[in-house]
Amino acid sequence: MKDMIQITLFDRQGEVHELQAPTDMGLNLMELCKASELPVKGTCGGMALCSTCHLYIESDHILPEASHEEEDMMDQAFFVEENSRLGCQIKITEDLDGLVVRLAPEDEEF
Repeated sequence: MKDMIQITLFDRQGEVHELQAPTDMGLNLMELCKASELPVKGTCGGMALCSTCHLYIESDHILPEASHEEEDMMDQAFFVEENSRLGCQIKITEDLDGLVVRLAPEDEEF
């Protein structure tokens, strides 16, 4: 079992961040971004009640299906694409090694 995996994240300015993520702490992508001091708010604390951790999955990883709560929140989010997910709903597991994600734009940027 891998204790650490690699996740590549593109921020809103297109800068690449290579993140080392522990698989044994029960973290999600939102928490990893916040711990890495990336501009992800996670206003609701990971409850799928806001979309401030909205991101795009850029790699071909197979993720667990979005919950009804996540789908409902994505219906209200800005800039939703086919590969949109809430970072707070994606648990970091060794299956995500090599995952590539991109932060979605914030609504006040446009």
